[in-house]
Amino acid sequence: MPKLPQPKTIHIVSFDVPYPPNYGGVIDVFYKLKNLAEQGVKIHLHTYEYGRGRQEELNKYCEKVYYYSRETTFSKFVSRKPFIVKTRDSEALLLNLKKDSHPILFEGLHTTYPLIENDFNDRIIFVRTHNIEHEYYRGLRKSETSKRKKIFFEAEAKKLKKYEVILKKVNHILTISPFEHNYFKKKFGDKTTYIPVFYDAKFGEFETPKNKFTLWHGDLRVADNSKAALFLIRTFSESENKLVIASSFSSNAVLKKISKYDNITYKNLENDQQLESLYKTAHIHTLVTYQKTGIKLKLINVLCKGKFVIASSKMIEDTGLEETCYLANTQKEFNKIIDKLLQKEFDSNNLEKRFSLLKDFNPVHSAEKIIALL
Repeated sequence: MPKLPQPKTIHIVSFDVPYPPNYGGVIDVFYKLKNLAEQGVKIHLHTYEYGRGRQEELNKYCEKVYYYSRETTFSKFVSRKPFIVKTRDSEALLLNLKKDSHPILFEGLHTTYPLIENDFNDRIIFVRTHNIEHEYYRGLRKSETSKRKKIFFEAEAKKLKKYEVILKKVNHILTISPFEHNYFKKKFGDKTTYIPVFYDAKFGEFETPKNKFTLWHGDLRVADNSKAALFLIRTFSESENKLVIASSFSSNAVLKKISKYDNITYKNLENDQQLESLYKTAHIHTLVTYQKTGIKLKLINVLCKGKFVIASSKMIEDTGLEETCYLANTQKEFNKIIDKLLQKEFDSNNLEKRFSLLKDFNPVHSAEKIIALL
């Protein structure tokens, strides 16, 4: 009787607890492990927990989940290693990884501390690059208003640029967007494989309320997002069109600006259902960013679950999804397109090109690409 093939097994090391999948990076991690598990891969998940708690949901997709604490003391900041790496230095993680010889997937440069002094020569090693990290941190510095944070982000960017050489030790670099892929391919060659972002690939149902509104949502703790929200508030202050700013985390600066205008409201997001309802009812989604890094999960989500999408250049350039959005960069451009779209009804004809382009972002196919490399 022929021997049945053994199921493939992988260690995945996550920078944060990947549930609930409610912000960019962890969305990619959660739906990656979900799709790999659904295709029979056995997953040992190692994750740093620093506020999101232990999540029973992860046990549905993983053979075992290991949790580690993240130490964010001042000594970690003054290290020559990047803060996001040094604060994830765990002897317990290293011991657990060394118990067998299964492949290891490190999520982001953040989790690669074990590679500094260990070659894992007998293992297949992957790193998922969520961003060009030093460029991302330089972008954060530009958007930040706090002088102290500007200094931190600039120092971190310099450390990350130097640290990136760690990728020479790995077998496979899994890039998240065409833009990042070109960068890493040029530096590290054929070990670089483009694996599109993982996400909840379900298309939403739409409703059109009597009072049409435009939606912006994001984490207002992030300087780039606060800057984008303030830009849109200024934009809508010049019209009577309705704007909803939605976030799970408020910002005093943003709330103060909103209070000046009757046509702009703030929605505090307490659960995923509230955001799903906004996706369904918003007539227009606005996406603004000031740095061209990674692929924005917000872009993928609104294309699946929302109606009309207006995006700035840095949000959509080199994503392969440029044709699915209206392009605007200035307040005048945004207002002109918004006025136009408020007069249009969204129907199935608007979805045809979207469906066609999003086929390249099928998470099942992305999981199959990773499995082929195991």
